[in-house]
Amino acid sequence: MLDATSKSYIEDIWWAGVKAVRGTESVLKALKEQQVSRPDQIIAVGKAATAMARAAMDHFGAGIPTLVVTKYDHTEALPNCCKVIEAAHPVPDENSLVAGYEIHKTVRTMPENSHLLMLVSGGASALAEFPNDGMTLSGLMAENQQMLAQGYDIHAMNARRKELSQIKGGRLLATFQGELVTTLAISDVQGDDLSVIGSGIGDAPEFYRFSFDPFIVASNAIARHASAKAATGMGLNVLTNSETLYADVYELAASIGKTLRHAPPGLHIWGGEPTIVLPPDPGQGGRNQALALALAREVSGIIGLTILVAGTDGTDGPTDAAGGFASGATWSEDAARFMRQADAGRFLEHAGALFKSGPTGTNVMDLLIALKT
Repeated sequence: MLDATSKSYIEDIWWAGVKAVRGTESVLKALKEQQVSRPDQIIAVGKAATAMARAAMDHFGAGIPTLVVTKYDHTEALPNCCKVIEAAHPVPDENSLVAGYEIHKTVRTMPENSHLLMLVSGGASALAEFPNDGMTLSGLMAENQQMLAQGYDIHAMNARRKELSQIKGGRLLATFQGELVTTLAISDVQGDDLSVIGSGIGDAPEFYRFSFDPFIVASNAIARHASAKAATGMGLNVLTNSETLYADVYELAASIGKTLRHAPPGLHIWGGEPTIVLPPDPGQGGRNQALALALAREVSGIIGLTILVAGTDGTDGPTDAAGGFASGATWSEDAARFMRQADAGRFLEHAGALFKSGPTGTNVMDLLIALKT
């Protein structure tokens, strides 16, 4: 059973972090602070693409040709000047190739003296692709599925994706013949490296002929800071606020579980993006649901502890859940079987411990919020 009061607290704290890095607010703030001039073309790509494009419309007004590429069911109403393409994530599909072609064509056909505004967020690597000659869609899908199953982190995955693509690693903007590219990015990678976000789809080549203005407009650090501020406003003592979720889920569960077992009452916030190695024919769930279940084992029996692990984009792997809850009472005798089969989502669903937020309009990796009373 989950304590209703603690569950409400940590949901509110998680949402405070997410709202601080939403695409609309983050892009509007950056456009004003950086005094970005009106572009001739906007390209928004990633899970937060719709929210980021909406911010640009609100700031500049409708009428700028805009191409939006985002995940299925992550769209909202946009002006008629926007062309929207939905595609698959985390494994690309046929629409990912359509999107990649449209982005490539749009950039390379822009005229001299033009200004391109690139709005990039996590998920862009799978959502838009223009593979190298000889690489088929089935081959591209197999490459991505293999990297996911083997637990590649985002840096390793995107390094490989660059090798397979004609639009990653700065190759897209190498075709730009205009005068200025402004890139606003929501970071979903450790270190907020623009060359890794979206596999460098919004990054400029080393030797370019145009002016290049890149800005990181939202990050995990900003989300964690907002969560901590919200917790403090509730009268909670924040004991941990760190971006260290960069290991295998079971290694993280062991170390975090040990911390929580011995910690005094208070709130803990961790951020990052864990990895997981999947067995053949895995079950239902994603890395956050797997970490939640693994933590449930580590903290089993502890009274007064509630944990939420969730992706800030509102989705966890190929599911419609953002993540899951855990407490000292979540673990049960049959949970180990679900864990072995990478079927944490099904177990958490049966236990009433799935967390569903819906699309959030951002993607700054994951947040783990733990409250001990």
